[in-house]
Amino acid sequence: MTQIENQAYDMERALYGQQDLILKNCAFDGPADGESALKECRNIQAEHCLCNLRYPFWHDHNLRLSQCELTPACRAALWYSEDVTIAGTKLHGIKALRECRNVTITDCDIRSAEFGWSVRDLLMTQCQAESEYFLMRGENLHLCDVQFQGKYSFQYTQNVTIENANLDTKDAFWHARNVTVKNSMVKGEYLAWYSDGLTLINCTIIGTQPFCYCKNLTLIDCEMLETDLCFEKSQVNATITTDVISIKNPLSGTISLPSVGGVILDDPNAKAAIVLQGAPAAAEPITTH
Repeated sequence: MTQIENQAYDMERALYGQQDLILKNCAFDGPADGESALKECRNIQAEHCLCNLRYPFWHDHNLRLSQCELTPACRAALWYSEDVTIAGTKLHGIKALRECRNVTITDCDIRSAEFGWSVRDLLMTQCQAESEYFLMRGENLHLCDVQFQGKYSFQYTQNVTIENANLDTKDAFWHARNVTVKNSMVKGEYLAWYSDGLTLINCTIIGTQPFCYCKNLTLIDCEMLETDLCFEKSQVNATITTDVISIKNPLSGTISLPSVGGVILDDPNAKAAIVLQGAPAAAEPITTH
């Protein structure tokens, strides 16, 4: 490996096609305003580097970023790259990660709209993220100890596991498939519409009109707070540990909960069973037509 320290690069494609480099305390910044500094590179390690120019890491293989800063001016920083590890790094440019594969992100600060589109085989741990359309169309994703704030997260994702997360979002998991969320808080409006194979275990769900038009929806020992008009037109099996404001036209399955303020059944196809925990077998919740 060739080691480069304390250098500044601002030219177009400054290190294009290089391989086997260790970059320490280098800056990709300057008046030439060049793009694509490390495009088409292989076996690159960048430590304590500043990236203030566009498109630095495209089509790279075996890339390691540690304690780096990618500023808001560093747009679309990592695209079409494989075997990427990012640790202790600020990812603050729009569209920071896209069309990448086999990515590990640890202890990073992510402030990037449209982050992670079409990424495959991602492990993200101990990160904070702010984004819109976060990880859209991603596949094979595992997130643990992630704090997220934004809108429209996890749309069209597939094969996702999320653990010990705090998701303050809106319209999350729309059209998502095969997603499991454990021991997490999910807050937002219109959660998980049109999803298929979503499972939530020991989670807290907050917000209006969650889980509508879902297929194969499962909730296991979940809290539902400030939730109304839930489960409309959904196939659902749910065990809920808190009261729910209202349920509307659940399509099929069983919903078990302590109590519900109202049940709206004005669709003849809505045939899910609603079971009040601790109630006599013949008891039924109040139904409003």
